[in-house]
Amino acid sequence: MSPDLSHPSERSIYREDGELAEGLRRRDPLAMEVLYERLNRQAFGLAYRILGDGPSAEDVVQEALLTVWRQADRIDAARGRVNSFVMTLVHHKAIDALRVKRGQQARQVSVDFASVEKADADFSERVLESIAGGEVREAMSELPEDQRRPIEMAYFEGLTHIEIADALGLPLGTVKSRLRLGLEKMRAALKAGTGD
Repeated sequence: MSPDLSHPSERSIYREDGELAEGLRRRDPLAMEVLYERLNRQAFGLAYRILGDGPSAEDVVQEALLTVWRQADRIDAARGRVNSFVMTLVHHKAIDALRVKRGQQARQVSVDFASVEKADADFSERVLESIAGGEVREAMSELPEDQRRPIEMAYFEGLTHIEIADALGLPLGTVKSRLRLGLEKMRAALKAGTGD
């Protein structure tokens, strides 16, 4: 007899990352269901923020979760949080999809990304607020503009370091330095917020 997947006591066995990772490695459908319920909104929000397209974002989330299922034996909770692993997968798959999409758009019509960026700025902020926890939003908002903007362009718009340098009119080394400094500041702020 299979467990009642809707019963809260069954779900509680996967409250901790270690147990969830172990359940995924055993290919327990309940572990995948718990993972999906834990991350589906956040994963969709991240993919949507990057792609700007609901159906494509859904495809990316599904593809990422399928990858988790297929490669569950590679999940090691001792190396990091399961949530971080999944969100990193979603991010990478969304960026890949964006680059494919951009290539298709480039063949169809040229786009003025500067005007699109201005039109979508308010919408992008609302989406970012909905996917990022309060700590991440706060850490991002405390960065100087010259560090925050390259991070947004790299992680949410899928631009390469070279594309960021071109868009901002900066040397590549400067862009890389600002990304590194901004990410270090965010990491320190997030660690201080969690007490790690």
